[in-house]
Amino acid sequence: MAEYTLLEKYESVKHRFEEVQQQITDPEVISDMKRYVKLNQEYKSLEKLVAIFKDYKNLVDNIESGKEILDEESDPELREMAREEMEMAEELIPQKEKEIKFLLVPADPEDGKNAILEIRAGTGGDEASIFAGDLFRMYSKFCEKKGWRLEVTHLNEGTAGGYKEIVAKVSGEGVYGILKYESGVHRVQRVPQTETQGRVHTSAATVAVLPEAEEFDVELKESDIRKDTYCSSGPGGQSVNTTYSAIRLTHIPTGIVVTCQDEKSQLKNLAKAMSELRTRIYNMEYQKYIDEISSKRKTMVSTGDRSAKIRTYNWPQGRVTDHRINLTLYNLQAIINGEIDEIIEKLMIEENAEKMKEAEI
Repeated sequence: MAEYTLLEKYESVKHRFEEVQQQITDPEVISDMKRYVKLNQEYKSLEKLVAIFKDYKNLVDNIESGKEILDEESDPELREMAREEMEMAEELIPQKEKEIKFLLVPADPEDGKNAILEIRAGTGGDEASIFAGDLFRMYSKFCEKKGWRLEVTHLNEGTAGGYKEIVAKVSGEGVYGILKYESGVHRVQRVPQTETQGRVHTSAATVAVLPEAEEFDVELKESDIRKDTYCSSGPGGQSVNTTYSAIRLTHIPTGIVVTCQDEKSQLKNLAKAMSELRTRIYNMEYQKYIDEISSKRKTMVSTGDRSAKIRTYNWPQGRVTDHRINLTLYNLQAIINGEIDEIIEKLMIEENAEKMKEAEI
């Protein structure tokens, strides 16, 4: 049984789980919302880990009891049953070990949060704006498939279609932990709609994914915020409504400016703008952490340096290449229609391998 070294970790994990289980029912902890939310997140991840550990321990116990039967029993039927059970357990143990090691990797504390998704047209003029629109549609379809809610808070449309800039909030389970791999420069190679001679052009758009700050993450003083209201405007500068419902907030100490104009209600726009402002202030500090890990992990390099090219979408060849892990797929149409699961899964596996190496698991 000594060969199953993960069992040594089981007792400490189980002890911590029981400790957290007790703490989240403590009235003192419940009254401290920040601590309570943090402990609740830890409880959920430990609960999953303890369940897999129990399965793993049962498999190890089955092998041990099988050995005992083979040593002590002479009944051929019992011996055969013991052998079959041992073989089955030995077959399942490597997979369980893999699952446990994966869950033992320290998670980014932000992974469970909602996210702010920003897409901005880069080099390439009108074609870059059109491509930014394609990327937004890709993420919209991906979010829809995941059952996530996507709300646009700000947009600036391109003159030939698409967007010069679009900002949206994505809500759901574990949103940031999945979408964070999309931060960086996305490059497109195709014949633009405006090209008359059929030449392939290269354009780019920048994607940034930020974990949404919760209310207790950042304390905002009213005296530090300047609020401006104006009429929302749509394509071509036409007024969407005649009331001053659009909101612009300026955080005086940092100079951060956010706008929200997608709701007809000024109050709703203000709530969304405040949420985004809180997120941007929070991310100034969070960026230091991202910069630190990006120097170690190739999967996250682009989050720390948003000028880094992470992916190329080549239309003539129907090819998508993720440069961080040298992954090339020939299903561009499916990917641009929101089928980005395979890319994200492979990036996750790569990052977890790097994290396991760091933690020596």
